[in-house]
Amino acid sequence: MRSRIFCTALALLSFAVLPGWAQQTGRLVGRVTTTDGDPAESVSVGVQGQPLGGITNSDGRYRIGAVPEGTYTVVVSFVGLQPAQQQVTVAAGQVVTLDFRLAESTAQLQEVVVQGARTNRFARTSSEYVGKMPLKNLENPQVYATVGKELLTEQLVFTADDATRNVPGLQKMWEATGRGGDGGAFYSSRGFILSSQLRNGVAGNVTSDIDAINLEKLEVIKGPSGTLFGSALTSYGGLLNRVTKKPLDTFGGELNVAAGSYGFHRVSADVNLVDGQTPTMQPKTLAFRLNTAYTYEDSFQNIDYTGFGKSLAVAPSLQYRPNDRLTVNVDAEIYKGTSVGKQMLFFYSPAAELGASRAEDLPLNYRQSYQGAGLTQDTRSTNLFGQVQYQLSPSFTSTTFLTSSHSFSNGFGPYFYLIPGDTLARADQSTGNSRRTVLEAQQLFNGDFKVGRMRNRVVLGLDFLRVDSDVNFLGGYFDKIPLNASSDAIRAFNGPNVTAGYAAAPTGNYLVTTKTNTYSAFVSDVLNLTEQLSVLAALRVDYFDNKGGLFYSPVAAYSQTVWSPKFGAVYQPVKDRVAFFANYQNSFNNLGTYLNPSGESRLATPERANQLEGGVKLDAAGGRLSATVSYYDIRVENRLRNVPTVALPNAQTQDATQLSRGVEVSVIANPVRGFNFIGGFSYNDSKFENTAEDVNGRRPNTASSPIVANAWLSYRQPEGVLKGLGAGFGGNYASDNRIQNTATNVFTLPAYTVLNASIFYDQPKYRLAAKVDNLTDQQYWIGYTTMNPQKLRSIIGSVAYKF
Repeated sequence: MRSRIFCTALALLSFAVLPGWAQQTGRLVGRVTTTDGDPAESVSVGVQGQPLGGITNSDGRYRIGAVPEGTYTVVVSFVGLQPAQQQVTVAAGQVVTLDFRLAESTAQLQEVVVQGARTNRFARTSSEYVGKMPLKNLENPQVYATVGKELLTEQLVFTADDATRNVPGLQKMWEATGRGGDGGAFYSSRGFILSSQLRNGVAGNVTSDIDAINLEKLEVIKGPSGTLFGSALTSYGGLLNRVTKKPLDTFGGELNVAAGSYGFHRVSADVNLVDGQTPTMQPKTLAFRLNTAYTYEDSFQNIDYTGFGKSLAVAPSLQYRPNDRLTVNVDAEIYKGTSVGKQMLFFYSPAAELGASRAEDLPLNYRQSYQGAGLTQDTRSTNLFGQVQYQLSPSFTSTTFLTSSHSFSNGFGPYFYLIPGDTLARADQSTGNSRRTVLEAQQLFNGDFKVGRMRNRVVLGLDFLRVDSDVNFLGGYFDKIPLNASSDAIRAFNGPNVTAGYAAAPTGNYLVTTKTNTYSAFVSDVLNLTEQLSVLAALRVDYFDNKGGLFYSPVAAYSQTVWSPKFGAVYQPVKDRVAFFANYQNSFNNLGTYLNPSGESRLATPERANQLEGGVKLDAAGGRLSATVSYYDIRVENRLRNVPTVALPNAQTQDATQLSRGVEVSVIANPVRGFNFIGGFSYNDSKFENTAEDVNGRRPNTASSPIVANAWLSYRQPEGVLKGLGAGFGGNYASDNRIQNTATNVFTLPAYTVLNASIFYDQPKYRLAAKVDNLTDQQYWIGYTTMNPQKLRSIIGSVAYKF
């Protein structure tokens, strides 16, 4: 089976390559940098007289394929700058390298962005990861959101988890626990749960809070995306892709110190080194960059409480460019931390028995932590990443990815259960030297060629993914206490007492030792029928090979093949300004075996999610307004549901359905000089169909708040004595969230509005900044099936030195 998949993929590649070789065209590649060698991102590069062009990526690189033979003028344009241009002659089958160096330094370029006619500083107009090919946002029939480092710097955001508050329709649901395998934070998008498991488009899971020191931008791709990214690392609601910082062509960097509320302190460094032997005006052959940060913070609950979290992040990256056709990137992310788990409250009893149906009505002390000292856990996440990119011909590029993602945890995991009588049951679920390894090898062939007058942008991929779990859960019940218990009783739940309890009465182990291999091939083509109309077609085949093992109880081995299609269309009535789009997207989930009501073991048909979506994207008012409005309809079929009988209490049948429909709006604008705005709104309607009566027609308790909104307003003084002085203000809103939602049991986390503010003074050699999070000291909870109190007002100041 595996050989058939790969033979089919190679045949498809051969079919795709032939038209590219037949064209009498060449290809333009190059890099746009500033006078101090830094890459110039989001610069437009166009060929006069041809409907061809490109946008530079975060490394300043661009590619323009399918350029007919001839002599042309290539023009580089950017906000507020006079266009730069060069003449070039292109021959059939030739790759022409054409680099541009803008007349501005990086600092001047940032100033131009502030002073120019277009100053939409937070907008990102293209991505090379979302479609696994370089595409402008207006050319992509899929909806995605991007949070860039400029916004993170302005908001003084130190984790990728906090960066997500700028993404329309995304709501944090579960704090990172640090547990090996599944310990990262969880979010809800379009009614489904997802986590951050992708880095630069391939596997890169982190099971703790993810430090933002190495984050160039965060991309959040919406909807089921199994066709290009598979199902193991994504969700029906979408996926999070962390794009990391790359080495630059100049020596330089930044040192930063920050401190604030709850004992917070942090030191970080970003240092870039280059090969001094390379001539000044050429891209460096060898460049090295190191990003690292140490962070410590106490719990906001109880000043005398010894809860804390400390972490170290180290991210080295090396780039080697021996010639214009070959680029090699090798880098790593290493996270190490020790922390006490943040307090999550579980429900073992219906809300009616607790005497409250809303979180604010429970007799809980918001500032009280119901545990003592010493319940710590050590956690590690290590991602090793290699990329080799080679220009095969004027029309085709080969990119090879190798990635290895490892997570580890060892230590305590406090659990709390609300039970009747204003009582809290306390338990521990430790992990004992638990590990999870994800290995991925991916080969991409990207083509950009014409068939007649129609431009094709093609990607064909081969992918191998291995997920190897070796997780050991252990622990059990400790005690129960009243919610108003004394301090001594609360602090009795501590590390030494739990350890002594285990020594006196050893507990059982709950093992997860499953292993899966997934062999995949996929192809995607964006075809320009005209300059204004393009269509997308893609197809993926996965051969899923589950080796079996333990998932608390024995799991039988099985294998399965799944096909996943994708279609889309974009029409631009005003070229590069207005785009109407529609898409059909698909994803799936392999469920393994189940026991039917007749007592027979059956291999489940893969659960499948199908999305239909349409909307409009804008890049209007000379780039001052970037906006997306979309409506989506997701239908998940082949869901398992329980149909217990007296003889077979675990019997299931596979006919349940889940629906999720909604509207999303995203706006990034620069209405007046120096002022920027980002905002988002989403409404989601989710419900079960044809399932158990107690939840049929009801919203899933994992679907989050139906209404979610975000906004950030920013002003930076563009000139004069106070140039570089700025401030920002904004926040997030979420409506009521039913975390228990059956016909007889409803429990609600109340709606919340959390406001944040920042002030900064940014200069070429230094930056002073301060922020206030949760400005109004709002008490609020997040969760799905659980409730987790969130941090109260905090103030942090920061000083950075640039060199």
